[in-house]
Amino acid sequence: MMNTLQLKPTHSIAIDEDGDFFAPVSADAIDCLLAKYNADLTNIRLVEDFMNGGAGGVVHYFAEGSKNHSGSSHHYYSTTFRADWAVEALKSAYWSRAIAMTDVMDYMPQKRRDEWRASIDKPMGVKKHLSAYDRSMRIQNGEPTDIDEWEIQPIPDFTEDTVRATLTQLLLSREKFFAERVDGIFRALSGVHITNSPVGFGKRMILNRVYTVHGKGFYSQNSSMAGYINDLRSVIAKFMGRDEPAWYITSRTIDNIPKDGQWNVLDGGAIRIRLYMVGTAHLEIHPDMAWRLNAVLASLYPAAIPAQFRTKPERKAKDIALLQHPLPFAVLSILAESKPRHNEKRVQLPFGSQSTNKFAWEEASRVLQSIGGVDRRLGNYEFNYCPANVINEIVMSGCIPDHRSHQYYPTNGDLAQRAVEEAEIQPTDQCAETSAGQGGIAAFMPTDRTTCIEISPLHCEILRSKGFNTIEADFLEWAKYQPAQVFDKIVINPPFSDGRAVAHVITSMQLIKPSGRLVAILPSSYINKAFDVAGEWSFTWSSPIENAFSGTSISVAILRADRLS
Repeated sequence: MMNTLQLKPTHSIAIDEDGDFFAPVSADAIDCLLAKYNADLTNIRLVEDFMNGGAGGVVHYFAEGSKNHSGSSHHYYSTTFRADWAVEALKSAYWSRAIAMTDVMDYMPQKRRDEWRASIDKPMGVKKHLSAYDRSMRIQNGEPTDIDEWEIQPIPDFTEDTVRATLTQLLLSREKFFAERVDGIFRALSGVHITNSPVGFGKRMILNRVYTVHGKGFYSQNSSMAGYINDLRSVIAKFMGRDEPAWYITSRTIDNIPKDGQWNVLDGGAIRIRLYMVGTAHLEIHPDMAWRLNAVLASLYPAAIPAQFRTKPERKAKDIALLQHPLPFAVLSILAESKPRHNEKRVQLPFGSQSTNKFAWEEASRVLQSIGGVDRRLGNYEFNYCPANVINEIVMSGCIPDHRSHQYYPTNGDLAQRAVEEAEIQPTDQCAETSAGQGGIAAFMPTDRTTCIEISPLHCEILRSKGFNTIEADFLEWAKYQPAQVFDKIVINPPFSDGRAVAHVITSMQLIKPSGRLVAILPSSYINKAFDVAGEWSFTWSSPIENAFSGTSISVAILRADRLS
């Protein structure tokens, strides 16, 4: 006997061992749905009786009348009014509504979602068919050729017992679905690529048929394979204590990733993905995630997963940095819906999301402000560049830079303009802003002759969207491999902590041509500080400037360093 959860005329919630819960299912809503179904079923029978009682003989006049007015005639009434076909379509529609009353489809593994959708699409079911070879072998062996197995299961009758029992069973299968998701992801891996391990998840995974190429620049996404990638993201989200991504978020992400074989970071560094025009997806997962996935596999197949695959790694990988606090998927969903076209400089947050999830809406607003959006009221944000690619980068990576660790304090317009004026940029000068952030200083420099060096991928996307030649790199590391004396003018607001300001100034000075100039915004405590750097230099300092950065009380001064030789 199936263990059912009694749904009362209140909101009933299925709770798992971790205290998480599904969206509540109102018993009143189920009663209402069943009543509507039965009413529609009765009407179908009435229409069938009416047509079989003689009305069918005059329906063709309606078709002829339609032809006289529209130029076309449809004589399908002889098959259109078959009640058995209509009832199957009715069951399909109402099961879709019933499943949609919960968020259970979001928790199903992709294989189960495919099975449900197939049954809804083919409500009468599809029997398995023997291949010609299998049929001939059965005949030779004297075995029956009529098989009573279903390729697609018929959809159940839409009765009170089946609806309540089915929804209850699905709601109580949450933990089972979690393990099935992991198993489904593993089974979906390509069997022809040796990178995929046959005994467990490795660091690199390859999926085939993620999309089909129809010609140059035209392709269609395979929704099932996209679903397996979404399952992977959902499982990893569970490991990280995050909410889960909606399927369409992953679908949009796959559409937006260039099919050029370049790595793209998802979910704060937990996953990297690259896509190829042949339709394959290569994924790298952080080792901390791989061993957890294998631990779940081991719970399903205890004897099949070797111990080394389900052992926590002793050291973290150096090439994939896992960020611990990415944005909630609810916020990313709002941003995905808000993304403008490539030529637009305005972003409108969806009005409906403000009432359904106020926290996510407010967090999305803060994200837009952090990338330069100016609030024009009612969720309408204006930018001085097109933010489409930047928002796409946030939705894919799942996070925005940690400004504390990056020591990012935007330079206000007045201070930036004053610093650039000190540089006295000439029409032929080649310029740079290092540790450029979002280009607060570069905004006052010639766009076509200014190079921005910035470590944050998101900030680099902003700089590119503003038209600057942008290099994504740690400036101090990048400078080691550059020829000396590259730029005529450099204007910087370097990070101040841990001696980085001095390092940035000295490194920038090494890249200045003779008769060139460096202008740097530095702590006022540095006034008259000597910098040990080759060449002959002249130094000029401004007076201290108080409260230079929003949210800090720091005092700064502007250094002008001229290279004489």
